Amino acid sequence: MKLTNRQESILLGTILGDGYLQKTGLKNARLRLEHGEAQKEYVVWKGSQFPKLFLGKPTYLERVHPRTKRVYEYWRWQSNSTPVLGKWHSLFYKNNKKCLPQNLPELLKEPLSLAVWYMDDGYFHHLNHNHYSMIYLGRVSLDEAKIAEEAISRNFKIHPKIYDKKNKGYALFFSVTETKKLHDLVRPYMLTLFNYKLYSL
Repeated sequence: MKLTNRQESILLGTILGDGYLQKTGLKNARLRLEHGEAQKEYVVWKGSQFPKLFLGKPTYLERVHPRTKRVYEYWRWQSNSTPVLGKWHSLFYKNNKKCLPQNLPELLKEPLSLAVWYMDDGYFHHLNHNHYSMIYLGRVSLDEAKIAEEAISRNFKIHPKIYDKKNKGYALFFSVTETKKLHDLVRPYMLTLFNYKLYSL
């Protein structure tokens, strides 16, 4: 099985974002998509981009937070297991922990990948003219955060800064100017569901 360029772009953005690759055997892996109740449309859209991988329909699940007892409603869709995803797993996982590979600048070249990553992990704050964007990286190392910063800076001429959110991990911070460049680049690929992550035209 071979993925198209478009599928690889979406897959890359998904792995960088909320997607989870689960190893199944020596060479295979499967992709798990999980998004909150309000984003079912997004789960369906992602899975439908890979008709040979995702069969059936997403599953509705509930999770109770152990401390707050808040019920979290979400949708999950798991792909078939395949060696193609196994190769991506070996790139992005070390000792079963997700990491950002050294060659990310060679991989992250399509605006579609960046758009999917932003739909997954992006945040937009706007108050009058004081607005900015972030892409949350989570619990990666500082070196990995620098790799992500370099990949976006080198390939898209958009220059975020690394922001240390302490116990929440690192994020990429986009100033007013860089936010406009980011939004102009990813807007054509964004689902209308995520218009709240873009400045208004």
